Amino acid sequence: MSQTIAPRVRTLLLLLLAVTGALLAGSAPVSAHAALTASDPQQGSVVKEAPAQVSLTFSEGVAMSDGSVRVLDPKGKRVDTGKTSEQGTNTYSVKLHSGLPDGTFTVTYQVVSADSHPVSGAFTFSIGAPSTTSVSVSDQEAGGGVVGGLYGFARYLSYAGFILLVGGAAFVLACWQRGTGERSVQRLVVSGWLALTGATLAMLLLRGSYTGSGKVGDIFDLALLSDVLQTKTGAALVSRLLLLAAGALFIAVLFGAYEKREDDEEKGDLTFGLAIGGFVVAAGLAATWAMAEHASTGIQTGISMPVDVLHLLAVAVWLGGLSTLLVALYRAPSIEPAAVRRFSRIAFGSVAVLAATGIYQSWRQLGSWSAFTGTSYGQLLLVKIGLVVVLVGIAWISRRWTARLSQAPATKAAKTSAATPVKATAKTSAKASAKTSAAASAKASAKTSAATSERSEDEDRETEDEKESAAAPAGGGDGKRATQLARQRAAVATARDKRLRDADPLRSGLRRSVLAEAGVAVVLLAVTTVLTSTEPGRTVEEAEAATAASSQEATGALAVDIPFDTGGKDGKGLARVEIDPARVGGNDMHVYVQRPNGKAFDIPEVKVSFTLKAKDIGPLPVVPDRIATGHWTASGVQIPMAGNWAIAVTVRTSDIDQVTVDKNAQIG
Repeated sequence: MSQTIAPRVRTLLLLLLAVTGALLAGSAPVSAHAALTASDPQQGSVVKEAPAQVSLTFSEGVAMSDGSVRVLDPKGKRVDTGKTSEQGTNTYSVKLHSGLPDGTFTVTYQVVSADSHPVSGAFTFSIGAPSTTSVSVSDQEAGGGVVGGLYGFARYLSYAGFILLVGGAAFVLACWQRGTGERSVQRLVVSGWLALTGATLAMLLLRGSYTGSGKVGDIFDLALLSDVLQTKTGAALVSRLLLLAAGALFIAVLFGAYEKREDDEEKGDLTFGLAIGGFVVAAGLAATWAMAEHASTGIQTGISMPVDVLHLLAVAVWLGGLSTLLVALYRAPSIEPAAVRRFSRIAFGSVAVLAATGIYQSWRQLGSWSAFTGTSYGQLLLVKIGLVVVLVGIAWISRRWTARLSQAPATKAAKTSAATPVKATAKTSAKASAKTSAAASAKASAKTSAATSERSEDEDRETEDEKESAAAPAGGGDGKRATQLARQRAAVATARDKRLRDADPLRSGLRRSVLAEAGVAVVLLAVTTVLTSTEPGRTVEEAEAATAASSQEATGALAVDIPFDTGGKDGKGLARVEIDPARVGGNDMHVYVQRPNGKAFDIPEVKVSFTLKAKDIGPLPVVPDRIATGHWTASGVQIPMAGNWAIAVTVRTSDIDQVTVDKNAQIG
C-alpha cells in the first residue's frame, strides 16, 4: 500500500509547487491596493513656474515616511526636502527646494497601502517646457523580486498551515474522536502548526525588505524589524504568534490527555472544553488576517471583518477536514463510515457559509459586473469560482460513495480494526505467540485450506511462526524470539487487513474522489493567495474614474488608457494617451507607455492614428517625438470635427514584437 501512496503524495506535492510557483511568478510584481488618483502638478503637465511642493492623492490611506516621495530634476538630482506631510484625506505632499530650473522632473513614490500591500510608481511633469531627462526608473517594484517571491510563498504557506491546523483538529473533535490516537493524523495537525508558525516568523523578517528596498540583505536588519513591529501588519503577525502558543497547548491536550481519558463523562467534558478553546484560538488566528488585509479597508469594515473570519473558518473546516480524511483513508488502519458521514454534513454546512460570505466579499471588492471581466481581480475571482464549482462537484461524488459505503456490510477485517486499536492488536499478537499447543496449529491449517490463495500464504507464514514458537524451549531465554515472531505476525495481519480494505471498491472509490478534491483544493488555495495580493476591482474602477475626473476638471484634457500585449517577452503594458484641450482644431498630445507595475516602459517606437468611422474620416496618422523614457509627445494634432474618434496606438517593444490597440473617445 505504501508503494501506491507514495506516487500520489509526490504528485500532490509537485502539483502544489508547480501551481504555487506559476501563480506567484505570474503575480509578481504585486498589484497595489491603493492607487494614485491625482497629483499636483499633474502627470505630464507643463507648469510655467516651479511649484513649492508636490502633492499626491491616493484612493485610500497609505503609510508614508520621510523619503517615501522623491522628486528628481532632469539630471537625476533630488530636489525635494525629503520630509512628507499629510495635507488632507489621503493626500500627502513633499516640499521642493527653490530656484528649480526648467525641464522635465520625475516623481517617484513608494508607500504601503492600508491593507498592508506595498505601492510604488512614478510620473513626470515639466517646468517651462519639456526636456530630455537622464532619470531611468528601475523596473524593480516594491513587493517584487526575490523578496517578493519569498513573501508570497510564506503567505501561501501560512494559509495552508492554518487550514491543516484548524481543519484537522475540527475533523478529529467533531467527526472522528478515535483519530486522536492515530499518528498520521497527529503529524498532519502538528505539521499545520509548524507551517503556520514558520511562515509567520518568515513574514515578520521579510516584511521590512518587502515593503522597502526589496534587498535580500535587509531581511535580517533589526532596525527594519523594529519598524515593522510598529505597523498594523506587524501587530497582526505578533498576535498570530501568541495565539499559536495557545494552539500548541491545545494540540498537546488533544493528542495527549484527551486520548488517555477512558471515562465517557470526563471525556465529554474535555471535548466540550477543547471545542470552546479551539474555536477561540481558530477565530483569533483568522482575525489576524481580517485585521490587516482586504477586510480592514474600504466600505463596511465593521461587517466585512467578521464575515472574513467566518469565510476563513469555513475554508479551514472544509479543506482541512478533507485533508485529514484523505490521510485517514490512506494511512489509518480504518475509519468508521459514521465519521465520514458526519464530515460530509459538516462540509456541506461549510460550503453554504463559504458561498454566503463569498458573495458578500465579491460584491464588496468588485462593486460592478464589469469588474468581473475588466479587472485582474475579477478574472482571478472567476477562476476561483470555477474551481469551487469543480470542487463541489467532486464532493457530491464523494457523498455518493459515502452513502454507498455506509449501506454496505462491513468486512470482518474492518470491524476488527474499528473495534480494536492498533496497540491492543499488538498486545493480542504478543500473547498469542506464547501459545504453543498443537491445537493452534491445526486451527491455522484449517483456516489456510478455507481461505483464498493470497490469504493462505499469509496464514501459512503465521503457522510456520507458531510451529517455530512451539519447537522452542519453554525457558525464558527465548522470550526475545517470541516477541520478534509476534511482531512479524502483527505485521502480516496488518498487511492482510490493508489488502482487504484496498480490495473494497467502495472505499477505493471514496479515496479516489477525496484525492481529486485535495488536488483541486491545492490549486484553489494558490489562486486565493494570489487574489489576496491583487488590487480589488472596485478600487481599480474608482481610481480610474477619479483620475479621469481630476484630469478633465483641471485642464479639460482627455486621457485614454489602452492596455497592450505585443506577444513577446516583456511585451505587456499600458499606453496612456492625453489630448489637450480635446477639441476641434489643434491639440497637444502626450503618450505615456507604462509597464503593468506603473513604471515607465522604454520602447523603441510609438505611433498614433485617429479615425472617425461615422464620417469615414481617417486614419489620420501622428508620429510623436520621444522626450523621456516612456514619454512621447506631439504638438498641433489636428482634429477636423467633433465625434466619437477611434484612437489607435501602435506599440513596438522589440525589432519583431509589435501590436496595434485602439479605444473610442469623444473629442470635441
